[in-house]
Amino acid sequence: MTRRFLTLTDVTEELNISPSAAYHLVRSGELPAIQVGGRGQWRIEVSELESYIQELYHRTRSKIATGDLDG
Repeated sequence: MTRRFLTLTDVTEELNISPSAAYHLVRSGELPAIQVGGRGQWRIEVSELESYIQELYHRTRSKIATGDLDG
């Protein structure tokens, strides 16, 4: 069975970023996520993470095309 949701730890490993960076992505709304359970643990849908990654590819391609790699 394929998993539908990932934890913040899963996202940090997948994107090779720090836990604080992953937390910032979901708290800012840049990476859509939900809070579940009594402790409000974050969960990110696999499809949302894939969409986020594709958006980053799009942004990077645009920056390369315009020569704006520093911005």
